[in-house]
Amino acid sequence: MGPCTAEKITEKVYWVGAIDWGVRDFHGYLTSRGSTYNAFLIIDEKITLIDTVKKQFKNEMLARISSVIPPEKIDYIISNHSEMDHTGCLTDMIDLAKPEKVFASSMGKKALGRHFHYDDDVITAVKNGENISLGESSITFVETRMLHWPDSMVTYLDTEKMMFSQDGFGMHLASTERYDDQLPPQVLLEETEKYFANILLPFSPMVSGLMKKLAELDLDIQLLCPDHGPIWRSDISGILQRWEKWALQKCSKKALVIYDTMWKSTGYLADAICDGLGSEGISARVMPLESSHRSDVATAVLDVGALIVGSPTINGQMFPRVADVLTYLKGLKPKNLIGAVFGSYGWSGEAVKDVEKYLEDMKIPLAAESLRVVYVPSDDDLVKARELGIAVGKELKEKCSE
Repeated sequence: MGPCTAEKITEKVYWVGAIDWGVRDFHGYLTSRGSTYNAFLIIDEKITLIDTVKKQFKNEMLARISSVIPPEKIDYIISNHSEMDHTGCLTDMIDLAKPEKVFASSMGKKALGRHFHYDDDVITAVKNGENISLGESSITFVETRMLHWPDSMVTYLDTEKMMFSQDGFGMHLASTERYDDQLPPQVLLEETEKYFANILLPFSPMVSGLMKKLAELDLDIQLLCPDHGPIWRSDISGILQRWEKWALQKCSKKALVIYDTMWKSTGYLADAICDGLGSEGISARVMPLESSHRSDVATAVLDVGALIVGSPTINGQMFPRVADVLTYLKGLKPKNLIGAVFGSYGWSGEAVKDVEKYLEDMKIPLAAESLRVVYVPSDDDLVKARELGIAVGKELKEKCSE
Protein backbone atom coordinates (compact mmCIF):
# COMPACT_ATOMS: atom_id res chain seq x y z
CA MET A 1 0.00 0.00 0.00
CA GLY A 2 2.99 2.32 0.21
CA PRO A 3 4.95 4.04 3.00
CA CYS A 4 2.16 6.23 4.44
CA THR A 5 1.34 5.46 8.08
CA ALA A 6 -1.44 6.46 10.42
CA GLU A 7 -0.91 9.14 13.07
CA LYS A 8 -2.05 8.29 16.58
CA ILE A 9 -4.33 10.99 17.99
CA THR A 10 -5.53 9.24 21.19
CA GLU A 11 -5.36 5.70 22.54
CA LYS A 12 -8.40 4.85 20.40
CA VAL A 13 -8.21 7.17 17.39
CA TYR A 14 -5.84 7.46 14.44
CA TRP A 15 -5.68 10.02 11.64
CA VAL A 16 -5.80 8.10 8.36
CA GLY A 17 -6.44 10.93 5.90
CA ALA A 18 -4.54 12.31 2.92
CA ILE A 19 -2.55 15.45 2.11
CA ASP A 20 -3.24 17.23 -1.18
CA TRP A 21 -0.24 19.47 -1.74
CA GLY A 22 -1.16 20.39 -5.29
CA VAL A 23 -4.83 21.41 -5.32
CA ARG A 24 -5.25 25.08 -6.22
CA ASP A 25 -8.92 25.32 -7.19
CA PHE A 26 -11.90 24.15 -5.18
CA HIS A 27 -15.14 25.09 -6.97
CA GLY A 28 -13.63 28.46 -7.95
CA TYR A 29 -12.01 29.00 -4.54
CA LEU A 30 -8.22 29.52 -4.71
CA THR A 31 -6.62 26.96 -2.39
CA SER A 32 -3.15 28.47 -2.51
CA ARG A 33 -1.89 26.36 0.41
CA GLY A 34 -3.36 23.04 -0.74
CA SER A 35 -5.64 20.96 1.50
CA THR A 36 -6.08 17.80 3.52
CA TYR A 37 -8.88 15.26 3.43
CA ASN A 38 -9.13 14.01 6.99
CA ALA A 39 -10.41 10.57 7.89
CA PHE A 40 -10.26 8.95 11.32
CA LEU A 41 -10.08 5.35 12.49
CA ILE A 42 -11.57 4.43 15.87
CA ILE A 43 -10.26 1.23 17.48
CA ASP A 44 -12.90 -0.32 19.74
CA GLU A 45 -15.02 -3.47 19.74
CA LYS A 46 -16.59 -2.01 16.62
CA ILE A 47 -13.74 -0.64 14.50
CA THR A 48 -15.09 2.51 12.88
CA LEU A 49 -13.93 4.70 10.01
CA ILE A 50 -15.08 8.33 10.11
CA ASP A 51 -15.35 9.62 6.52
CA THR A 52 -13.13 8.69 3.59
CA VAL A 53 -11.08 10.82 1.17
CA LYS A 54 -11.10 12.14 -2.37
CA LYS A 55 -11.03 9.22 -4.81
CA GLN A 56 -7.52 9.72 -6.16
CA PHE A 57 -6.14 9.57 -2.60
CA LYS A 58 -7.67 6.18 -1.79
CA ASN A 59 -4.34 4.33 -1.70
CA GLU A 60 -2.86 6.87 0.70
CA MET A 61 -5.76 6.37 3.08
CA LEU A 62 -5.64 2.60 2.73
CA ALA A 63 -1.91 2.58 3.50
CA ARG A 64 -2.51 4.53 6.68
CA ILE A 65 -5.36 2.23 7.75
CA SER A 66 -3.27 -0.84 6.94
CA SER A 67 -0.50 0.41 9.23
CA VAL A 68 -2.94 -0.09 12.13
CA ILE A 69 -5.29 -2.89 11.09
CA PRO A 70 -6.26 -4.76 7.93
CA PRO A 71 -8.99 -2.65 6.28
CA GLU A 72 -11.21 -5.75 6.13
CA LYS A 73 -11.61 -5.51 9.92
CA ILE A 74 -13.58 -2.26 9.74
CA ASP A 75 -17.06 -2.84 11.20
CA TYR A 76 -18.67 0.57 10.74
CA ILE A 77 -18.21 3.48 8.36
CA ILE A 78 -19.69 6.87 9.21
CA SER A 79 -20.29 9.45 6.47
CA ASN A 80 -20.71 12.87 8.07
CA HIS A 81 -20.85 14.66 4.71
CA SER A 82 -21.57 13.21 1.28
CA GLU A 83 -19.54 15.66 -0.84
CA MET A 84 -17.12 13.76 -3.08
CA ASP A 85 -13.93 14.94 -1.40
CA HIS A 86 -15.07 12.90 1.62
CA THR A 87 -16.92 10.05 -0.10
CA GLY A 88 -14.95 9.63 -3.33
CA CYS A 89 -13.67 6.20 -2.34
CA LEU A 90 -16.59 5.21 -0.10
CA THR A 91 -17.79 2.59 -2.58
CA ASP A 92 -14.29 1.06 -2.71
CA MET A 93 -14.14 0.93 1.08
CA ILE A 94 -17.55 -0.73 1.29
CA ASP A 95 -16.51 -3.32 -1.29
CA LEU A 96 -13.22 -3.97 0.50
CA ALA A 97 -14.27 -3.92 4.17
CA LYS A 98 -17.84 -5.14 3.78
CA PRO A 99 -18.78 -3.31 6.99
CA GLU A 100 -21.77 -4.31 9.10
CA LYS A 101 -23.19 -0.79 8.83
CA VAL A 102 -22.61 2.44 6.94
CA PHE A 103 -24.16 5.36 8.81
CA ALA A 104 -25.27 8.73 7.48
CA SER A 105 -27.95 11.29 8.25
CA SER A 106 -31.35 10.79 6.61
CA MET A 107 -30.43 13.38 3.98
CA GLY A 108 -26.99 11.78 3.68
CA LYS A 109 -28.59 8.43 2.92
CA LYS A 110 -30.53 10.07 0.08
CA ALA A 111 -27.48 11.92 -1.25
CA LEU A 112 -25.23 8.86 -1.19
CA GLY A 113 -27.93 6.81 -2.86
CA ARG A 114 -28.09 9.34 -5.68
CA HIS A 115 -24.33 9.76 -5.95
CA PHE A 116 -23.50 6.07 -6.11
CA HIS A 117 -26.87 4.51 -7.04
CA TYR A 118 -26.95 2.42 -3.89
CA ASP A 119 -29.83 0.15 -3.02
CA ASP A 120 -31.89 1.43 -0.13
CA ASP A 121 -30.42 -1.01 2.38
CA VAL A 122 -26.73 -0.08 1.92
CA ILE A 123 -26.82 3.06 4.08
CA THR A 124 -28.38 3.20 7.56
CA ALA A 125 -29.92 6.58 8.38
CA VAL A 126 -29.37 7.91 11.90
CA LYS A 127 -31.46 10.51 13.68
CA ASN A 128 -30.35 13.76 15.28
CA GLY A 129 -29.21 12.92 18.81
CA GLU A 130 -29.03 9.16 18.19
CA ASN A 131 -26.37 7.30 20.19
CA ILE A 132 -24.55 4.14 19.09
CA SER A 133 -22.21 1.97 21.16
CA LEU A 134 -18.83 0.97 19.75
CA GLY A 135 -17.92 -1.07 22.85
CA GLU A 136 -16.14 0.97 25.50
CA SER A 137 -17.02 4.14 23.60
CA SER A 138 -20.21 5.49 22.19
CA ILE A 139 -20.88 8.03 19.49
CA THR A 140 -23.63 10.62 19.21
CA PHE A 141 -24.84 12.10 15.93
CA VAL A 142 -25.84 15.76 15.66
CA GLU A 143 -27.43 16.99 12.44
CA THR A 144 -26.05 20.27 11.07
CA ARG A 145 -28.18 20.68 7.96
CA MET A 146 -26.94 23.21 5.40
CA LEU A 147 -23.54 23.48 7.04
CA HIS A 148 -22.87 23.36 4.30
CA TRP A 149 -24.94 20.63 2.56
CA PRO A 150 -28.40 19.31 3.52
CA ASP A 151 -26.84 16.02 4.66
CA SER A 152 -24.23 17.48 7.00
CA MET A 153 -23.85 16.12 10.52
CA VAL A 154 -21.17 15.90 13.21
CA THR A 155 -20.19 12.91 15.34
CA TYR A 156 -19.12 13.04 19.01
CA LEU A 157 -16.97 10.29 20.55
CA ASP A 158 -17.53 10.31 24.30
CA THR A 159 -14.46 8.57 25.77
CA GLU A 160 -12.01 10.64 23.73
CA LYS A 161 -14.05 13.86 23.98
CA MET A 162 -13.65 14.32 20.23
CA MET A 163 -16.03 15.95 17.79
CA PHE A 164 -15.66 14.99 14.14
CA SER A 165 -17.11 18.11 12.53
CA GLN A 166 -16.94 17.32 8.77
CA ASP A 167 -16.44 20.65 6.95
CA GLY A 168 -17.29 22.65 10.08
CA PHE A 169 -14.38 24.65 11.56
CA GLY A 170 -12.04 23.51 8.79
CA MET A 171 -9.70 25.18 6.33
CA HIS A 172 -7.86 24.33 3.14
CA LEU A 173 -4.29 23.86 4.30
CA ALA A 174 -1.88 21.07 3.34
CA SER A 175 0.45 20.31 6.21
CA THR A 176 2.37 17.55 7.94
CA GLU A 177 1.51 19.29 11.21
CA ARG A 178 -1.67 17.75 12.55
CA TYR A 179 -2.70 20.26 15.26
CA ASP A 180 -3.55 23.94 15.41
CA ASP A 181 -0.81 24.78 17.93
CA GLN A 182 1.85 23.43 15.56
CA LEU A 183 1.06 26.05 12.90
CA PRO A 184 1.55 29.85 12.74
CA PRO A 185 -1.50 31.65 14.22
CA GLN A 186 -1.64 34.08 11.29
CA VAL A 187 -1.86 31.22 8.80
CA LEU A 188 -4.69 29.64 10.81
CA LEU A 189 -6.58 32.95 10.94
CA GLU A 190 -6.14 33.63 7.21
CA GLU A 191 -7.24 30.17 6.14
CA THR A 192 -10.19 29.80 8.55
CA GLU A 193 -11.45 33.26 7.58
CA LYS A 194 -11.10 32.44 3.90
CA TYR A 195 -12.87 29.11 4.36
CA PHE A 196 -15.79 30.69 6.21
CA ALA A 197 -16.13 33.53 3.69
CA ASN A 198 -16.10 31.26 0.64
CA ILE A 199 -17.99 28.23 1.96
CA LEU A 200 -20.12 29.11 4.98
CA LEU A 201 -21.12 32.74 4.47
CA PRO A 202 -24.43 31.97 2.69
CA PHE A 203 -25.40 29.79 5.65
CA SER A 204 -24.63 32.31 8.40
CA PRO A 205 -28.09 31.99 10.05
CA MET A 206 -27.55 28.22 10.33
CA VAL A 207 -24.08 28.81 11.79
CA SER A 208 -25.63 30.96 14.50
CA GLY A 209 -28.12 28.16 15.13
CA LEU A 210 -25.29 25.64 15.40
CA MET A 211 -23.51 27.77 17.98
CA LYS A 212 -26.66 27.78 20.12
CA LYS A 213 -27.13 24.04 19.65
CA LEU A 214 -23.56 23.29 20.76
CA ALA A 215 -24.00 25.51 23.81
CA GLU A 216 -27.19 23.66 24.75
CA LEU A 217 -25.57 20.23 24.27
CA ASP A 218 -22.73 21.33 26.57
CA LEU A 219 -20.38 18.72 25.16
CA ASP A 220 -16.88 18.45 26.59
CA ILE A 221 -14.86 18.87 23.38
CA GLN A 222 -11.13 18.41 23.87
CA LEU A 223 -10.37 17.73 20.20
CA LEU A 224 -12.28 19.32 17.32
CA CYS A 225 -11.60 17.34 14.16
CA PRO A 226 -12.69 18.87 10.83
CA ASP A 227 -12.42 17.14 7.47
CA HIS A 228 -9.97 19.76 6.15
CA GLY A 229 -6.95 21.24 7.88
CA PRO A 230 -5.54 20.71 11.37
CA ILE A 231 -7.22 19.30 14.46
CA TRP A 232 -8.10 21.97 17.00
CA ARG A 233 -6.82 21.22 20.50
CA SER A 234 -5.42 24.51 21.88
CA ASP A 235 -7.79 27.14 20.51
CA ILE A 236 -11.18 25.43 20.31
CA SER A 237 -12.94 28.33 22.03
CA GLY A 238 -11.21 30.75 19.66
CA ILE A 239 -12.41 29.08 16.47
CA LEU A 240 -15.93 28.76 17.87
CA GLN A 241 -15.95 32.47 18.76
CA ARG A 242 -14.65 33.48 15.35
CA TRP A 243 -17.37 31.50 13.59
CA GLU A 244 -19.99 33.08 15.83
CA LYS A 245 -18.65 36.57 15.06
CA TRP A 246 -18.38 36.02 11.30
CA ALA A 247 -21.92 34.64 11.14
CA LEU A 248 -23.33 37.88 12.60
CA GLN A 249 -21.74 40.05 9.86
CA LYS A 250 -21.88 43.14 12.07
CA CYS A 251 -21.33 46.64 10.66
CA SER A 252 -17.65 47.51 10.26
CA LYS A 253 -16.03 50.89 9.60
CA LYS A 254 -14.05 49.40 6.76
CA ALA A 255 -14.58 49.66 3.02
CA LEU A 256 -13.51 47.57 0.06
CA VAL A 257 -13.04 49.05 -3.40
CA ILE A 258 -12.90 46.50 -6.21
CA TYR A 259 -12.50 47.40 -9.87
CA ASP A 260 -11.16 46.40 -13.23
CA THR A 261 -9.78 48.77 -15.83
CA MET A 262 -8.75 48.80 -19.48
CA TRP A 263 -6.50 51.87 -19.70
CA LYS A 264 -6.26 52.87 -16.02
CA SER A 265 -9.10 55.43 -16.06
CA THR A 266 -11.34 53.41 -13.73
CA GLY A 267 -8.25 52.75 -11.59
CA TYR A 268 -7.62 56.49 -11.17
CA LEU A 269 -11.18 56.86 -9.88
CA ALA A 270 -10.67 53.97 -7.44
CA ASP A 271 -7.62 55.65 -5.93
CA ALA A 272 -9.49 58.95 -5.48
CA ILE A 273 -12.43 57.14 -3.83
CA CYS A 274 -10.03 55.42 -1.46
CA ASP A 275 -8.55 58.79 -0.49
CA GLY A 276 -12.03 60.13 0.26
CA LEU A 277 -12.84 57.16 2.47
CA GLY A 278 -9.59 57.63 4.38
CA SER A 279 -10.35 61.30 5.00
CA GLU A 280 -13.46 60.14 6.90
CA GLY A 281 -11.47 57.78 9.08
CA ILE A 282 -12.60 54.69 7.17
CA SER A 283 -10.08 51.89 6.75
CA ALA A 284 -10.11 51.32 2.99
CA ARG A 285 -8.68 48.56 0.84
CA VAL A 286 -8.42 48.61 -2.95
CA MET A 287 -8.35 45.31 -4.87
CA PRO A 288 -7.71 45.55 -8.63
CA LEU A 289 -9.38 42.48 -10.12
CA GLU A 290 -6.56 42.03 -12.62
CA SER A 291 -4.46 40.75 -9.70
CA SER A 292 -7.09 39.73 -7.10
CA HIS A 293 -8.76 36.31 -7.09
CA ARG A 294 -12.50 36.11 -6.52
CA SER A 295 -12.06 34.05 -3.35
CA ASP A 296 -9.68 36.65 -1.87
CA VAL A 297 -12.25 39.34 -2.62
CA ALA A 298 -14.90 37.26 -0.84
CA THR A 299 -12.62 36.96 2.19
CA ALA A 300 -12.12 40.73 2.26
CA VAL A 301 -15.90 41.31 2.06
CA LEU A 302 -16.35 39.34 5.30
CA ASP A 303 -14.70 42.15 7.27
CA VAL A 304 -16.08 45.34 5.69
CA GLY A 305 -19.20 47.47 5.88
CA ALA A 306 -19.07 49.00 2.38
CA LEU A 307 -18.50 47.47 -1.04
CA ILE A 308 -17.64 49.93 -3.84
CA VAL A 309 -17.43 48.50 -7.35
CA GLY A 310 -15.91 50.00 -10.48
CA SER A 311 -16.00 48.81 -14.07
CA PRO A 312 -15.27 50.12 -17.56
CA THR A 313 -17.76 49.31 -20.29
CA ILE A 314 -16.81 46.78 -22.94
CA ASN A 315 -19.15 45.60 -25.69
CA GLY A 316 -22.09 47.29 -23.97
CA GLN A 317 -21.64 45.59 -20.59
CA MET A 318 -19.41 45.41 -17.51
CA PHE A 319 -15.90 44.03 -17.70
CA PRO A 320 -15.73 40.19 -17.57
CA ARG A 321 -13.73 39.95 -14.34
CA VAL A 322 -16.17 42.30 -12.58
CA ALA A 323 -19.08 40.13 -13.70
CA ASP A 324 -17.24 37.02 -12.49
CA VAL A 325 -16.61 38.42 -9.01
CA LEU A 326 -20.09 39.88 -8.60
CA THR A 327 -21.69 36.59 -9.66
CA TYR A 328 -19.53 34.79 -7.11
CA LEU A 329 -20.32 37.28 -4.32
CA LYS A 330 -24.03 37.21 -5.09
CA GLY A 331 -24.10 33.49 -4.36
CA LEU A 332 -22.35 34.05 -1.02
CA LYS A 333 -25.12 36.42 0.15
CA PRO A 334 -23.12 38.92 2.24
CA LYS A 335 -25.25 40.97 4.66
CA ASN A 336 -25.22 44.43 6.26
CA LEU A 337 -23.30 46.19 3.48
CA ILE A 338 -23.77 49.56 1.80
CA GLY A 339 -22.43 50.15 -1.70
CA ALA A 340 -21.45 52.51 -4.48
CA VAL A 341 -20.65 52.17 -8.19
CA PHE A 342 -18.30 53.97 -10.56
CA GLY A 343 -16.67 53.52 -13.95
CA SER A 344 -15.13 55.05 -17.03
CA TYR A 345 -16.54 54.50 -20.51
CA GLY A 346 -16.02 55.66 -24.05
CA TRP A 347 -19.22 55.09 -26.04
CA SER A 348 -22.29 54.02 -24.11
CA GLY A 349 -21.46 53.36 -20.44
CA GLU A 350 -23.80 50.46 -19.57
CA ALA A 351 -21.40 48.94 -17.02
CA VAL A 352 -22.44 51.19 -14.14
CA LYS A 353 -26.10 50.24 -14.58
CA ASP A 354 -25.15 46.56 -14.79
CA VAL A 355 -23.24 46.78 -11.51
CA GLU A 356 -26.05 48.72 -9.85
CA LYS A 357 -28.43 45.89 -10.74
CA TYR A 358 -26.13 43.32 -9.15
CA LEU A 359 -25.93 45.32 -5.93
CA GLU A 360 -29.70 45.75 -5.94
CA ASP A 361 -30.14 41.99 -6.32
CA MET A 362 -27.69 41.49 -3.45
CA LYS A 363 -29.77 43.91 -1.33
CA ILE A 364 -26.84 46.31 -0.98
CA PRO A 365 -28.24 49.87 -0.94
CA LEU A 366 -26.28 52.62 -2.68
CA ALA A 367 -24.80 55.17 -0.26
CA ALA A 368 -23.96 57.69 -2.99
CA GLU A 369 -24.94 58.56 -6.54
CA SER A 370 -23.03 56.46 -9.06
CA LEU A 371 -20.16 58.10 -10.92
CA ARG A 372 -19.78 57.70 -14.71
CA VAL A 373 -16.79 59.32 -16.42
CA VAL A 374 -16.10 59.57 -20.17
CA TYR A 375 -12.65 58.27 -21.05
CA VAL A 376 -9.79 59.64 -18.90
CA PRO A 377 -11.02 61.39 -15.74
CA SER A 378 -10.35 65.11 -15.46
CA ASP A 379 -9.32 66.82 -12.24
CA ASP A 380 -12.99 67.64 -11.63
CA ASP A 381 -13.88 63.97 -12.13
CA LEU A 382 -11.28 62.91 -9.57
CA VAL A 383 -12.71 65.43 -7.10
CA LYS A 384 -16.14 63.86 -7.65
CA ALA A 385 -14.64 60.42 -7.06
CA ARG A 386 -13.11 61.60 -3.79
CA GLU A 387 -16.46 63.09 -2.81
CA LEU A 388 -18.10 59.72 -3.52
CA GLY A 389 -15.65 58.14 -1.06
CA ILE A 390 -16.44 60.82 1.51
CA ALA A 391 -20.18 60.28 1.10
CA VAL A 392 -19.86 56.52 1.56
CA GLY A 393 -17.60 57.07 4.58
CA LYS A 394 -20.13 59.37 6.27
CA GLU A 395 -22.98 56.94 5.60
CA LEU A 396 -20.95 54.02 6.91
CA LYS A 397 -20.05 55.80 10.15
CA GLU A 398 -23.70 56.65 10.71
CA LYS A 399 -24.81 53.09 9.98
CA CYS A 400 -22.25 51.58 12.36
CA SER A 401 -23.25 53.95 15.17
CA GLU A 402 -26.90 52.88 15.09
